Amino acid sequence: MDRKVLIIEDNDDIREGTAEVLELAGYHPITAKHGKVGVEMALQHDPDIILCDIMMPELDGYGVLYLLSKNPKTANIPFIFITAKTERADMRKGMEMGADDYLTKPFDDIELFKAIESRFKKKQQSVAIGANAGSVQVVLEELRKKGKSRSVSGKQVVYVEGDEPTHLYYLVKGQVKTYKRFKDGRELSSALYHDGDFFGFESLCNGELYADNAATLIDSEIIQILKADFMEYLLSYQAVSKMFIGLLSGSARDKGKQMLQLAYSSVRKRVANAILQVADKFGQSADDSCTIKISRDDLAALVGTASETVSRMLADFKEEKLIDKTGNAINILSIEKLRNIKQ
Repeated sequence: MDRKVLIIEDNDDIREGTAEVLELAGYHPITAKHGKVGVEMALQHDPDIILCDIMMPELDGYGVLYLLSKNPKTANIPFIFITAKTERADMRKGMEMGADDYLTKPFDDIELFKAIESRFKKKQQSVAIGANAGSVQVVLEELRKKGKSRSVSGKQVVYVEGDEPTHLYYLVKGQVKTYKRFKDGRELSSALYHDGDFFGFESLCNGELYADNAATLIDSEIIQILKADFMEYLLSYQAVSKMFIGLLSGSARDKGKQMLQLAYSSVRKRVANAILQVADKFGQSADDSCTIKISRDDLAALVGTASETVSRMLADFKEEKLIDKTGNAINILSIEKLRNIKQ
């Protein structure tokens, strides 16, 4: 095995006792009696994992974690805090700083081995995934395989505002909208999703009830991934966390733009923008033209107005030769002109 474990602990009995147990189990222990020496040992020996006490002279455990996390050579070494029971309230600070786990004194041999082996397993998974194509797509494919695929007919509800989130959703094929429904029956769509999109992640990441509803626009194939599996991958793989942070940021930015449009843009401009939004997500584009299919009611929900108002705007656009219309199909004759339409 010969895996190196750095033990940074100012209590001689705990430090030496832990080292002895690990050596008997086939590990290669390295010891440091306080934080400053611990940082030097980490840089010198490149350990596979670090066990570190919190309260120490010279440099405490938080300082050790901070310094090591800033150095590229040591930033990715699994880090486990050793803490007294009276310090457990401070563990949130350590976990927020990037610690992987913690052991509470006094801990027995089994607790020690479980904590170490758990971190080794996570590290090995990350290394294996990183070596395989070097892409977050490999990890996401594993995550999708953990889910259950189901076919959902068009105009069917996927989840409801106020419900407890239990799954992450991946849209294999189809179209999905998220929306708010008001007491007077009006709808306001918040986002559109197409093939290859994840949805329903905002509430999972925030730990809140669903803030909106989700429904299919057409027949769709959706993979449902259990919340526990999603959270495991989110916490275990930095690339996955980074991707979903980007998705959350994009979602917040898009909703902010939507609120500004509702506040300051004319209905004419909002209808034009809604058509372009649908075209961007679902359209079959050919240079400056594009064909989309969406019902009048769904388009009105994107605009935040009555369907009759949308009908009048579409008639105006048709007269101005910006679009042509056949049933639910809207043929955009010039994307550029529609984008630059006046208020």
